[in-house]
Amino acid sequence: MNRGGSLLGYWYGAVCLVGLGFGLLGERRPFGQNILAHPFIVYAFAVAAGLLALRILRQRPVPELIPERAFGLGCAAGVALFLAGNFIAAHVVGR
Repeated sequence: MNRGGSLLGYWYGAVCLVGLGFGLLGERRPFGQNILAHPFIVYAFAVAAGLLALRILRQRPVPELIPERAFGLGCAAGVALFLAGNFIAAHVVGR
C-alpha cells in the first residue's frame, strides 16, 4: 500500500520549516508572556491544527496518510529544528 511519498515530503518539510521559524521567534516571545503563548506551545498547536485540517480535507485517518514512524520522526525533527532556531536566535542573531 503506497502512502503517498509526496505527502511525506510535505509533512517533513512543513513540520521542519515551521519548527525552525517558531524557534527563531522563541527569544522574542511575540505572542505574550503566558505559558500557552510560548512559541513552542504555539508550534505544537499549529502542527495539531495542520493534522486536523489534513484529516478533514482527506477524510481519512491520519495514520493512513502518514505512517506512525514518519509522524514520530517528523515531530522529532521539528522539535530539533525549533531548538536549533532558538539557539540561532539567542546566540548568533542576538549579538
